[in-house]
Amino acid sequence: MAMAIEKFYFTRGLGLICLLWWIWFRNGPDVRRDREIVICTAVATMLALFTGRLLAHYLPFRLRPFADPALALRFPAEVSTCRVPVLRSWSSFPSDHAMMWCAVATGVYLASRRLGIVAFVYTIAFICFPRIYLGMHYPTDVLAGAVLGVVICLLLNHAVIRRRLATPVLDWSVKYQGAFYVGAFLLSFELASQFDELRKLSEFLWENA
Repeated sequence: MAMAIEKFYFTRGLGLICLLWWIWFRNGPDVRRDREIVICTAVATMLALFTGRLLAHYLPFRLRPFADPALALRFPAEVSTCRVPVLRSWSSFPSDHAMMWCAVATGVYLASRRLGIVAFVYTIAFICFPRIYLGMHYPTDVLAGAVLGVVICLLLNHAVIRRRLATPVLDWSVKYQGAFYVGAFLLSFELASQFDELRKLSEFLWENA
């Protein structure tokens, strides 16, 4: 069950992306503010993923729990058979999943507290916990990633920074509406899949360079 939750895109974050789309299109007196938050949250999510990869690369390597025989712990067999080629070579700390999706949940919370609480519960239950249960991360990996994701999103959503970041994008969305929504859809897909296709392409090009 946990492996299925971790594997499917819907339970890995697609639901949170849908919340961002709902916030973008909902009617109300704060439409511009909502859209500014969505834009800055998308930027924060990409920045969180990039930051997570940098930290994992430059900080001391941390073996993932399922791959560490010294722990003498047993994890679902599917993790060892399906995820070893990538996960064994990637440091466990911090969790980029926690960074990304806690950043999104924070953005949702800034736009709507009720939806934000739902987003955080969803993130903990369907994204963070399964990765601890499956031995992909230690609890401290997830906690550190969550804190970093929240902080990055809060910083980019500071009123002054938010307006400066979002204004050119909002202007472009009005001037080139068709191109904007095509780009927004593609970005949503890549965020929901955590850029899996781009990762696979880069790995292929690296191996065959």
